[in-house]
Amino acid sequence: MTNAGPPPSAAFLVMAVGRRMRERVERTLKSEGITMRHLSALGHLSRDAGMGISYSELARRASVTPQSMQATLAKLEECGAVSRTTDSGRGRTARLVVTDEGMRLLGLGRDAIGELDEVLGRHLDADTLEKLMPGLLRTMHALGGDERG
Repeated sequence: MTNAGPPPSAAFLVMAVGRRMRERVERTLKSEGITMRHLSALGHLSRDAGMGISYSELARRASVTPQSMQATLAKLEECGAVSRTTDSGRGRTARLVVTDEGMRLLGLGRDAIGELDEVLGRHLDADTLEKLMPGLLRTMHALGGDERG
C-alpha cells in the first residue's frame, strides 16, 4: 500500500478551484479585450448607476490602487463600455455610466460565471451549495475582501 500523503488542505483546494474558474472566465473575456478587473469595475458601476463613485472607492472595492483603477476605467472608456458624464479629479466623484456595450460585456461575464455555477451544481448538491455559500462569504470578509464583481 502506498502512502498518498496527507489529505489536501481545504484552503489549497478553494484556491485551485478559484484559479481554474478565473482562468475560464478570463478566456471568455479575452476575446473582448477585457479582464476580470474590467468586469468587476463594470459590475460596481452598474450597481451604483447614476450615483457617481470615486476612482478611490472603486479601487478599494476591487483591492487595487487608484492608479490601477484609472487605467482599468480608461480601457473601458476606450472600448466604449463606459462613458464619463463629468470630469474626475483627485478625491472627486466621477460620473461614469455603463453603456449598452458595457451591459453586453457584463452579460457575457455573467453568462461565463453562470456556466461555472452549472459545473458546481453538477458536482455539489443543492444542500451542500446552500451551506457552502454563507461560509465562503464569511471567509472572504474575514480575509478583508468585499469583491462581489
